[in-house]
Amino acid sequence: MYKMNFDYYLSLLNNEPQELQSLANEKARNLFGQTITYSRNFFVPITRQCRNRCGYCSFVSDDVNSWITPDSFQSLLEKAKSVKCSEILLTLGEKPEEKYETAREFLQRYSCNSTVEYVKMFCELALEEKLLPHSNLGVITLEELRNLKDFNASLGLMLESSSVRLLDKDKAHYNSPTKDPKLRLEVIEDAGKLRIPFTSGLLIGIGETKEERIESLMHLQNINKKYQHIQEIIIQNFNPQKGTPMQDYPPPKEKDVLLTIALSRIIMGSNVNIQAPPNLNRDRIFDLLNYGANDLGGISPATIDYINPNMTWQEESHLGKNLESEGFVLKQRLPVYPHYEKYLSRTMRKIIEDKYRNEEIISP
Repeated sequence: MYKMNFDYYLSLLNNEPQELQSLANEKARNLFGQTITYSRNFFVPITRQCRNRCGYCSFVSDDVNSWITPDSFQSLLEKAKSVKCSEILLTLGEKPEEKYETAREFLQRYSCNSTVEYVKMFCELALEEKLLPHSNLGVITLEELRNLKDFNASLGLMLESSSVRLLDKDKAHYNSPTKDPKLRLEVIEDAGKLRIPFTSGLLIGIGETKEERIESLMHLQNINKKYQHIQEIIIQNFNPQKGTPMQDYPPPKEKDVLLTIALSRIIMGSNVNIQAPPNLNRDRIFDLLNYGANDLGGISPATIDYINPNMTWQEESHLGKNLESEGFVLKQRLPVYPHYEKYLSRTMRKIIEDKYRNEEIISP
């Protein structure tokens, strides 16, 4: 059965790209109509220290001064509230305490033994302000996921690619041992066991083949069939960053991005939202939607995209008017989609109901 499905998807990709696009667009419109969603978020880079060194990453730094402190985080929460964000996006380097003595010393200063404990503290602070955390901490254990579950509206980990080749010397994931797809798939499956609303996805254009893209999506599909917890798949196109080993590596071709979006729509099933970042696709947003995307991810009115700092977000009002001109409707959502709220703690559901539904910021 696996080979039959794989051969079918590969045949669509190679021989019938127009049919693939048509099928994906039809499926997206049948499922979501003309509604396109996004989350108004506030991006907080907890620390740039990281145990990995991906070839395309400009986010990582050895500097211990890159850590956000609890006091500075509290002021960021006030800013997030002032611009009516609902999501606090917590992104950081992966378990830097395993590599840096300075990271261990910093964490001990706040009575934390790990970045997971530190991020959990920040999640609690955000919830006190009725803001909803979405955290991405990299490869973490089942128990660490369990400890974070009730303090996050959703959690995330990009698979990026199921290709083990990318761990080889001079490839994108060399010097990044926890980019091993087996480890990342295990985390995604563990999140399913715990019924955590989850975000994953692919990074397109880092040296993977089209066959490996299909395999990556099929791995995610197989996990989601068992647990039904993957609420969205992000198809993120590689964006070369100055000062990285891959700064001169070409970005993916437009057709590869669009056809991967279409494949993800066909492969992932009816409950999964397909997301494409608008700041990485500024001139082809309508193409993204016509190839099966229905979500534009996080858009911040106050912070930059710290992962792709050279790619600014469009203003929501401008984006909404452009979409309206083509018959679409832009609608704000929370970092957890309505279908997955049933997995949340009672406390989290109460915040959503009292703060967001009752104030009609987010519709059911």
